[in-house]
Amino acid sequence: MSMVSAVKPWKMISIGGEWKEGSSDRTATVRNKFSDETMTEIKLANKQDIDNAYKAAKKAQEEWAKVSPFERAALMDRVAELIGQRQEEIVTMLVEESGSSQLKAAIEVGASIGDVKEAAKYPSQMDAEIHPSIIPGKENRIYRNPVGVVGAITPWNWPFYLSIRVVAPAIACGNGIVLKVDSQTPITGGLMIAQIFEEAGIPKGLLSVVAYDIEEVGDYFVEHPIPRVISFTGSTAAGRKIAEVAGKHLKKVALELGGNNAFIILDDANVDQAVASAAFGKYLHQGQICIATNRFIVDRKIYPEFVAKFKEATVKVKAGNPAEADTIIGPLINKKQIERVVNLVNQSINEGAKLELEGKVVGNVIEPYILTDVTNEMSIAKNEIFGPVAAIIPVDSEEEAIRIANDSDFGLTGAVHSGSLERAINVAQQIVTGMIHVNDQTVNVESHMPFGGEKSSGLGRHCGESALEEFTTVKWISVQREARQYPFS
Repeated sequence: MSMVSAVKPWKMISIGGEWKEGSSDRTATVRNKFSDETMTEIKLANKQDIDNAYKAAKKAQEEWAKVSPFERAALMDRVAELIGQRQEEIVTMLVEESGSSQLKAAIEVGASIGDVKEAAKYPSQMDAEIHPSIIPGKENRIYRNPVGVVGAITPWNWPFYLSIRVVAPAIACGNGIVLKVDSQTPITGGLMIAQIFEEAGIPKGLLSVVAYDIEEVGDYFVEHPIPRVISFTGSTAAGRKIAEVAGKHLKKVALELGGNNAFIILDDANVDQAVASAAFGKYLHQGQICIATNRFIVDRKIYPEFVAKFKEATVKVKAGNPAEADTIIGPLINKKQIERVVNLVNQSINEGAKLELEGKVVGNVIEPYILTDVTNEMSIAKNEIFGPVAAIIPVDSEEEAIRIANDSDFGLTGAVHSGSLERAINVAQQIVTGMIHVNDQTVNVESHMPFGGEKSSGLGRHCGESALEEFTTVKWISVQREARQYPFS
């Protein structure tokens, strides 16, 4: 029996190249997010498992760093091919384990293939450079090297892609990696990825995938002396804690955190185009995306038209079972998140928001809500929603739209709609955010473009050349070719 078939039905984790049960007494129950049916139960890792994983990664990485760049690129090519071959299986698992619609799951797998193909370029981009020196007879060399071992912590909302986004570039750049997955989505978040890399021929121990209970393990995953870079995608509160712990140990962090993304619609915008963009940017994956639209900021001159047409578009968005191909809004990740979103809606109505469209909770699914006459001080505008609730804020001018968009601790992404591209670009330049899109919506990722935020939305960037920077380090070696004359000897 092959190793791949032996680990099904997903009861084991991958530690140091071996599939085994975690050593903790604690378990995680993985459920179908729509039906609540149990998919599997996994024994979690403890500190000893994490230590073993890091030590295995360090040992394997020392040899992997010596491997030809062409061989590392070839591994990425094989991984991309295997993901493509297993796309249908991965999509099905994303639908069941994370509550993804089939549309969202297909987008996620496609983006993952794109990132792996981009990562295949990194080995040949780790060039050595030679520079002149101010010292006679000397030359300066700069080498780009792997950082060593990366510790990665990834979330549940885009589990396959957000793990691939770290795993692929880290390994392509010559590193080892230990991936900590969310225990709500361990299969698509890491176990399938470990299988695929194993089938592609990754050296044993270079990649481990663990899930653990933070109450048992605490900060050990970050504090461990082996990883030199900690990559984290998740909430701002958790990111601050990880940065604090990593900083004490002088570890580099790459943090992609929360967003409160503004979608600005200026008075000369094409309303129909804005509505089509708005529905996609708000409702894809139930709004459970860090780059989903959180606040619609609309000029009063076109506010009534936008609200009416957006409501008309919203009622056409199907909510329900994500296994059905035409479903757009599926279940939220858990009951706690459902309660949180409903509480935000009720609190904002009490604060003065108008209930333009009332959704309802059916099982684990929240049908979409629209709140109008929202102000930037209301709970629905101040907090990242992570649910299918549209908050629409009227404004009287372009200047007010810019001020409100920037009146947030977050700065991840945004959107601006205008009939004048130059006007929209000018507004986009004034929004303090890591990414922003003109005459489009907020949910965009391209494998060769820098992805990340400002302010409380994180540190560093993923994708493209930015990923190469995150997972490599540089070394200066000077070479004195002629005897140097010193002022004393």
